[in-house]
Amino acid sequence: MKKISQIPESERPREKLRLFGPRTLSDSELMAVLLGSGSGRHSVLELSGRVIRLIDESRGRPELDRLLTVEGIGLAKAAVVSAALEFGRRRIRPEGMKVIIPTQVLPIVQHFADRKQEHLLCISLSGAGEVIACRVVTIGLVDRTQVHPREVFADPIIDRASAVIIAHNHPMGPLEPSSEDREITRRIRDAGNTLGIVLLDHIIFSKKGYYSFMEHDEMIGL
Repeated sequence: MKKISQIPESERPREKLRLFGPRTLSDSELMAVLLGSGSGRHSVLELSGRVIRLIDESRGRPELDRLLTVEGIGLAKAAVVSAALEFGRRRIRPEGMKVIIPTQVLPIVQHFADRKQEHLLCISLSGAGEVIACRVVTIGLVDRTQVHPREVFADPIIDRASAVIIAHNHPMGPLEPSSEDREITRRIRDAGNTLGIVLLDHIIFSKKGYYSFMEHDEMIGL
């Protein structure tokens, strides 16, 4: 990965933020701004990528001690990341957002579109259709061996959710679901019916667009 000094000035995270605003930055670039600098062995972009992976693996709530396990992250950087995540939860949370149609959750998950691995996400909804939480369930290839209904529903049960929406990013290739995507959706839908938690939709998304099982009338006919 290139060092900041090797990147054209207008494409550097801080300069890009100043010129175009924070919404134009990827998660990794935003994290690079928070970290401020790299370490002796790793550029700030390398560090930011490692921290983002840890955050995803920790479902958005990494302990300070886990952040400190990232080579090049000391107490000062770990404290900034931990504080920023908590501030974001308090001030810019999706909780309470009303969902009328499932694809309204796209703004909550869209920032995962730049991940190089597939991330399966689960959004818990209350009986009133309000977002309770959005969490990472698995990272890596989304297949039937990795995605088990108990992993999907573990947190929604604690949330006392009435419904869920699942979504996963496609780092490359078409958005059209595979036969395995359909099988996973069926298994999760059936498990949810047993638990009394409705699976409203499975959304596959990328930087270029999305595919909604519900919009294609696939949720009933699976």
